[in-house]
Amino acid sequence: MTKIRKILIIGGNGFIGGNLARHLAKRSDLKIYTLDVTKQKKSKTDGITGIEGDFFDDDALRRALKGMDLVIHAMGTINPGNSNETYMHGYSRDFLQTVTLCDMLMRQETGMIFISSGGAIYGDVKCQPINESEMPAPISHYGCMKLCCENVIRTFNRQFHRKMRIARISNPFGPGQDYEKGVGFVDAAVKKAILQEPLEIWGDGENIRDYIYIEDVSRMLEALIDYEGEEELFHISSGRGLSQNQVLKILADMDKSVETVYNEPRSVDVRRVILDNARIRKVYRGDILRFEDGVQRYCRYLQGNKEELGQIQKQKELL
Repeated sequence: MTKIRKILIIGGNGFIGGNLARHLAKRSDLKIYTLDVTKQKKSKTDGITGIEGDFFDDDALRRALKGMDLVIHAMGTINPGNSNETYMHGYSRDFLQTVTLCDMLMRQETGMIFISSGGAIYGDVKCQPINESEMPAPISHYGCMKLCCENVIRTFNRQFHRKMRIARISNPFGPGQDYEKGVGFVDAAVKKAILQEPLEIWGDGENIRDYIYIEDVSRMLEALIDYEGEEELFHISSGRGLSQNQVLKILADMDKSVETVYNEPRSVDVRRVILDNARIRKVYRGDILRFEDGVQRYCRYLQGNKEELGQIQKQKELL
């Protein structure tokens, strides 16, 4: 009989953490726990135990970690768009508490997968797609903070012979995302198209990103949970780049045209990021949805989930 493993997802109410929890809960050999400031809402998915607690409270964090075999750290309080204004928050809270987390995990000999950024950590790189050996040179404090966390993890791995892994995720999209939190171009474009509202783009729309459907992200992270090799760093990506204008063209071909307003570019946005996914493809052998198929699936989900769209409209009315 396969030993049941206990996995704690920190940030389990978030976009990535929530989708991953629901995906992993389908496995009978895993017990899934989530840590967030509020318990995860009841859903059709059984097998998730929500722990109400603050990641930044050492005592609450220590209690949540007790008895866990693996921790997935998907918690963050800043994003690329606001990090130039909130960078002290990122360094003084997100970074330092990640160091505290690593110390706690090392003491109880628990593994970790750290959710990092594939879109912000490299900066402007000429040779694309980017592989894991490329030297990071972030141009935003968000990317820099993630790199600081990664370097601490590497140090713990080398000094204490741990196996804490780093997953640099490109640009995920799909159910549960909220572009109002500062990330999610595809999420914004799809919802604006459905609601027939104008979409703002910072720049000329030719910035290229590596978009990946959230279900594929969950499947790749699941593969890392079962991975027992020596690699430390993995790209979680589709390996394909699309400009914002190309995304809009794909939506238009699906009869989801959206009015677009182009603004001045932002200093935090790199021009082009496509991640090589050859390393994770040696671990994850499943299919990866084409962007066109993923965005069609997301559109169907939103059109069948009027409650989520209604919440967006209600938020607009309150502003």
